[in-house]
Amino acid sequence: MTQDIAPEWGWAPSACTLPTAERPLRVAEFDALFAEAVQEVRRPGRELLRLELAFSPEQAARAAELTARETGCCSFFAFTLTIADGGLALEVAVPPAHAEVLDALQARASASAAPASAVRGSAASRGSE
Repeated sequence: MTQDIAPEWGWAPSACTLPTAERPLRVAEFDALFAEAVQEVRRPGRELLRLELAFSPEQAARAAELTARETGCCSFFAFTLTIADGGLALEVAVPPAHAEVLDALQARASASAAPASAVRGSAASRGSE
């Protein structure tokens, strides 16, 4: 981990404005989403993470609500929720200065995701693209 990431919060950047008492709850909410909905983790680029989620209106609403709250404390994240062709995907983009935060988020998503999920594009997370 780097100086930009608060190690005690897994992937949360040290610049996060979420009150300290609420951080473990937010991390737990993301972990639950990852464990219950993520079917595949992809890293198409150094500054982009794509999570394929189990499709349901409830999962779409859950992901939208959680990511909307996350941008309130970590405004550098750009979340895009796509619903198309019976699928649900969440893309997470960051500026270059926060790519290591995305590395940590990817690791957390991969570790918490359903066992059948696959991880693709790990070379991109090391900046080889």
